[in-house]
Amino acid sequence: MPATPVALTHAEDLADFVAASPSSYHAAEEVARRLESVGFARLDEGDAWPTQAGGRFVVVRDGAAIAWVVPTGAAPTTPAQIFGAHTDSPGFKLKPQPTTGSRGWLQAGVEIYGGPLLNSWLDRELRLAGRLALTDGRVVLADTGPLLRLPQLAVHLDRGVNNGLALDKQNETQPVWGLGDPSEEDLLGELAASAGVNAADIRGFDAVVADSARGAVFGKDKAFFASGRLDDLASVHAGVVALAGASMGSAAGELRGIAVLAAFDHEELGSASRSGAAGPFLEDILARIYAGLGADATEQRRALTASWHLSSDVGHSVHPNYAQKHDPVVQPLLGSGPILKINANQRYATDAIGSAAWAGWCESAGIASQEFVSNNAVPCGSTIGPITATRLGIRTVDVGIPILSMHSARELAGVADLEALTQVATAFFAA
Repeated sequence: MPATPVALTHAEDLADFVAASPSSYHAAEEVARRLESVGFARLDEGDAWPTQAGGRFVVVRDGAAIAWVVPTGAAPTTPAQIFGAHTDSPGFKLKPQPTTGSRGWLQAGVEIYGGPLLNSWLDRELRLAGRLALTDGRVVLADTGPLLRLPQLAVHLDRGVNNGLALDKQNETQPVWGLGDPSEEDLLGELAASAGVNAADIRGFDAVVADSARGAVFGKDKAFFASGRLDDLASVHAGVVALAGASMGSAAGELRGIAVLAAFDHEELGSASRSGAAGPFLEDILARIYAGLGADATEQRRALTASWHLSSDVGHSVHPNYAQKHDPVVQPLLGSGPILKINANQRYATDAIGSAAWAGWCESAGIASQEFVSNNAVPCGSTIGPITATRLGIRTVDVGIPILSMHSARELAGVADLEALTQVATAFFAA
């Protein structure tokens, strides 16, 4: 199916979003920036918060962001419609004392973050980005732009490379970033310069490596979209666009529940952090929202019992070269609609009630949906869905879009699916 003009515009906006979000910290700030630009008020967790209904707010905690819209007529038992996603992606994180190298090369000491496809990071121009904690108490974002590269060994020096390449996770994953003597250079100085601060003022840092290439639409009928960090910035972007739309004009007046976007950090590591889905962030925010509505403990539990969490993350499209890795019957195809993710062992939180609800939201949006289930011999991963369902007891459905090259430095999605997910998220917020 040819990409529509609306879907192409959406894909280009996603490319802008990914380019502005090389780290989870940048992604959280970009979520806040975009929502503030349409009237959301940014709140600090250390301050007292407004209590009136009808507000639009966003809070950033480290590399996570939660935003919400409270309908004008909200009551202590008004349920929440929560669209959840995550801001982090697999890759590499800068180690302490990161300036390394030998034989005239400057290299970066990095640690593997999550479960990246290591080979996919070879021979790409990479950027270094994250946050810097300074001596004066400030925390600033830094982004070097293209700076590093993991050069692959030439085939002449490894004649068996095409029979299989397995990188040594320590010795063969340290990118180069210049020529010189490591004792006389400072990689943190490059980060500091990108943020306009002095390297001597850095007391702490969290920095990751990211692909510097911009997302691109291509293929027959412009059906494909390739980009880094689609897992899971594609879902975060869909949630931001949907929440912004749901908060505007007459759409805001049609909200029956509290519309919430929860973009967590550290999903690729298991979510166990203060800004991850297993941490208290969402629970803290919901408690303060309902306290502002005058809810007592029982009324808040009543509200959460009637609430929904739509946990959105990418899933696998059937791969034409490896069809045997997929279920022989259930084979979602990139470009054919968002997916409902199902697993008998609750690696996804979807059940029959959630499946029916998802079908209703898709019908309201006029969107066709697909199902995803794993081949029994190829166990699937998991998402934030089961974690928040366990922690909060909220009814949860796991969904997403199908992609290829998951956990690659550059992943492949369908242009139509990206915009379709946003439409379903919009219908979900209005449900």
